Amino acid sequence: MPEQAGAPAAPPFPIAAHAAEVLARLWAAGHAGWLVGGAVRDALLGRETHDWDVATDARPETILGIFPEGEYENRFGTVLALGVEVTTFRRDHHYPDHRRPAEVTFTDDVDEDLVRRDFTVNAIAWGRAAGAPAGSEGFRDPSGGRADLAEGILRAVGDPARRFDEDALRLLRAARISATVGLRIEPATHAAMTLHADDVRWVSGERVGIELRRMLEAPRPSAAFRILTETGLLRPVFPELAAQIGVPQAKAGIADCWEHTLRTLDAAATVTPRDERLLLCALLHDTGKPATMEGGHFRGHEAVGAVFAEALLARVAWPRREARLVGRAIAAHMFHYEPTWTDAAVRRFIHRVGADLLALVFALRRADDTGSGEELPDPGLTELEDRVAAQIAAGMPLGIGDLAVDGHDLQAELGRPPGPWIGEILERLLDSVTNDPARNTRDQLLMDARAWVPRPAGGKDASEPTR
Repeated sequence: MPEQAGAPAAPPFPIAAHAAEVLARLWAAGHAGWLVGGAVRDALLGRETHDWDVATDARPETILGIFPEGEYENRFGTVLALGVEVTTFRRDHHYPDHRRPAEVTFTDDVDEDLVRRDFTVNAIAWGRAAGAPAGSEGFRDPSGGRADLAEGILRAVGDPARRFDEDALRLLRAARISATVGLRIEPATHAAMTLHADDVRWVSGERVGIELRRMLEAPRPSAAFRILTETGLLRPVFPELAAQIGVPQAKAGIADCWEHTLRTLDAAATVTPRDERLLLCALLHDTGKPATMEGGHFRGHEAVGAVFAEALLARVAWPRREARLVGRAIAAHMFHYEPTWTDAAVRRFIHRVGADLLALVFALRRADDTGSGEELPDPGLTELEDRVAAQIAAGMPLGIGDLAVDGHDLQAELGRPPGPWIGEILERLLDSVTNDPARNTRDQLLMDARAWVPRPAGGKDASEPTR
């Protein structure tokens, strides 16, 4: 059916051009087109909106006819068109795995589609019905989402226990939306989250990782994790974090290790620009404390915490390279600086931490201090940063890559095949030039290498350097 004459009503909030184009094509083809979901919620709050979703009465094959450049996203009637997820109105049925419906049937009723959604503030639609004239655009809000938004409330649609039983991911989404959007969870919804907390075990690690990333984007990330704690969700989803609850800390006004972690996390969130790596380090930096607690001390907790942090991130499908970097930073954050350090000691510190991690480790240490109740910056930390910067600016050799020789030079000079001995000799050479940078010349380093590793006698190779 061709679109009837008239001009569309001005939307009550800015709509991205590609989302407006999707609506226009659906309307022109005589179909319903409604903006739905979190984008509508955020737009009504004046928040920046990125991911637009559209719901329609058009069936998936019809959507593909209207958007021949589109492609199926999943088996639930979603087509990706112009960067917008366009989904046919649907009814949901039984959720046998607390995550996905066993079957999906389509409907022509936008309200029926809206009342199956998770939270009232996500069940608001703006657009117009099939065949309706231009200028008739408006809202559909069968669950009172706009009123809840005005009151700052996050409420499940209908029976909250049923909503969470259907899809356990909603448990994490509730904590995340509450923290990022700034909505308080209404009591019945909060109670249902507690009742269904163990169902979160049905959620895949990958989906947990996505929600974790979004929780860290909250103005105060601790808000999301406090909700997880209150509702009993923290232990089944992040047992390494829950283990810190009740672990004593000798810090004024801080109840336990978990409270210290949350304060450290919020301190990390004040650093600009936001650094997701720093936030992860702050959240995970003390995961080793419960396992190392002895006599009020946590000796070696940073090394244990690094292992736990990397294991947690692997479980939630975090990129391995990023997880490794977080682990390295956590392992390095408990350094102890003295003004009596020599320049060589400063260079050894840089080598031990890694030049690529220095800024992250210093930022983590500052957040850790703030999370411990320290009100004034540590002058020793500032002094160490200045001394590190001076060594870097002077071009001092700080890593194996700064040496005047490499593994190929050692092989050629000593007549040996590749082997573990190369790395050992390079480390020994680096230690030598760290103490005396003037030794970082090709001739001097090769002379040292010859002294440490004699050439093979009688043409035979010795696989290890002499010690």
